Amino acid sequence: MAANPVAIRLEGISARFDHRVKGAVAAVDNVSLDVAPGELLTLLGPSGCGKTTTLRMIAGFQKPSAGRIQIGDQDVTEVMSNDRNIGFVFQNYALFPHLSVYENVAYGLRVRKLDDAAMRGAVGDVLALVGLKGYEGQMPHQLSGGEQQRVALARAIVIRPRVLLFDEPLSNLDAKLRVQMRGEIQRLQREVGITTVYVTHDQEEAMAISDRIAVMNKGVIAQLGSAEDLYQRPASAFVAKFIGRANLLRATVLARDGDRVTLDIAGRRHQAAATGAASSLGKTIQAVVRPEALAIDAAGAGASLPGTVVTRTYLGEKVEYLIAAGDETLQVVQLGPAEARRFPSGTSVGIRLPATGIHLIEEPEA
Repeated sequence: MAANPVAIRLEGISARFDHRVKGAVAAVDNVSLDVAPGELLTLLGPSGCGKTTTLRMIAGFQKPSAGRIQIGDQDVTEVMSNDRNIGFVFQNYALFPHLSVYENVAYGLRVRKLDDAAMRGAVGDVLALVGLKGYEGQMPHQLSGGEQQRVALARAIVIRPRVLLFDEPLSNLDAKLRVQMRGEIQRLQREVGITTVYVTHDQEEAMAISDRIAVMNKGVIAQLGSAEDLYQRPASAFVAKFIGRANLLRATVLARDGDRVTLDIAGRRHQAAATGAASSLGKTIQAVVRPEALAIDAAGAGASLPGTVVTRTYLGEKVEYLIAAGDETLQVVQLGPAEARRFPSGTSVGIRLPATGIHLIEEPEA
């Protein structure tokens, strides 16, 4: 539906305001970002990190305190929202309760004074695209949450916007429907090819649908990259812990040869292939080890670290453990058949660190 997708460029945008208690606050602080034509980029972060404020500035709902916003070859910083040709999907769907599905979807076309025949064709096409053909006469209260979200999506894309913006669109749905709908959003975005900025606090959702993810914290972009980049090579302790789960172990780099390092972790030497912190020789830093990269052995089996099982949680396709190892409490995930590796709470075990997949970061724990 969208011909010639456009880029979005943010150049040093900020959003500052005066808080009665906190004083001067920067909700967004000098953020620069390029979104490629046709890309689905997600702004991800905890509540209050600035992601929704950034989206609102792109949409034109809020004017930046500083900086510029460009959509395609147009500087839209001073352009009103209704003149930016954007599609916006709200968290609460924002459907008109007194209008039918057809009239909800057709609303933007009526504002643009499209003739009735062209409007019927456009609405019919987009309802078929979102799987709601035949729903034209239904009222919003007759629809499920997922169907209402599809109507909201149809209304956003029927106007053929230059860009599509999503603000936490799946947060009101149950877990199973969220998974289904995120797949539908990804499919539709690929099919129509609209440049898209998507806001969520859900890490799994962001990883599942995004071309790239901008992790935000305290009004700035903490790291920008693909889901794999962020998970395997986090730039900070904050990103390591926000994207999935992570064990952050105090480590000293004793020697390094390319990506091969000798680490001192809890007084024990460990050799591994590692990324990050290239200038860290001799310094005490942090080793990021994902829970699924650790292995559990029976106590005394020559493992790297001795520990005691604190909790064991059976989750069908995996078992999750919390293991106390000295001053650390480690998260360990074992995938696949679990009965052969049953370690009840209170069991003394050994924890094997991986030979690959350790990432080093040179900063105190956030």
